[in-house]
Amino acid sequence: MPRFSANLGFLFTDLPFLDRFAAAAKAGFRGVEYMSPYEHDPEEIACRLANHGLTQALFNLPAGDWAAGERGLAILPGREDEFRDGLGRALDYAAALGCERLNCLAGIAPMQADPRVLEATFLKNLTFAAETAARRGVKLLIEPINTRDMPGFYLNRTDEALRLIDLVMSDNLYLQADIYHMQIMEGDLARRLEAAAPRVAHVQIADNPGRHEPGTGEINYPFLFSLIDRLGYEGWVGCEYRPLTTTEAGLGWMKAAKTEAEDFQIPSRER
Repeated sequence: MPRFSANLGFLFTDLPFLDRFAAAAKAGFRGVEYMSPYEHDPEEIACRLANHGLTQALFNLPAGDWAAGERGLAILPGREDEFRDGLGRALDYAAALGCERLNCLAGIAPMQADPRVLEATFLKNLTFAAETAARRGVKLLIEPINTRDMPGFYLNRTDEALRLIDLVMSDNLYLQADIYHMQIMEGDLARRLEAAAPRVAHVQIADNPGRHEPGTGEINYPFLFSLIDRLGYEGWVGCEYRPLTTTEAGLGWMKAAKTEAEDFQIPSRER
């Protein structure tokens, strides 16, 4: 059965950020994740993790000026030094929090930018970041994001991410498979996950439409949870969804997931 991680940027948001750790543990989560820890002292966060028996599953590299619309620096020519400084800061936080995975957001493609320059910049930054993170015992991930929620985002599809991973030629560059984004951009979820499985180091979930909890939309999560187990994935599954009402009221899906996944038998067939 997948191990579920609470995304504290989406869940328990009625509480101050540092109080969400206790709420996640009380609700039965054993891992947590979020976009950015950088607004808080790492020792404050580490204390919450230790006090509540939680594992820091994942967070992102610094994404630039979020309020100004930036969503990552990795593709932006001329920002390489800033990207590298952010990587160093993220690795320091990862060491303090015992976090073994960092997600690198590609960024919004500048208008009229040369796609060849953007890709070359991205590959250069990923090569440096993957090698640097490996020396610190941290896996580097990239994530395709749908163009409806994040217009202009550079990386949108699983096959694009896998192609870039191959070009970097690092054994420390992995895929973050967000099933919500994958459903919007690609569909055919089982085959996408099967094809990507050797490079997947983190999974995130939300239903569609609405980006609410599993069971509120069209995605058959009992089937997918069983598939994820069959594929041998042992990492965290991040709950990055917006609760339809409150976080606690919407957690019935997680309580039922173990029984449902065990009962759902995937028929064998040639792929």
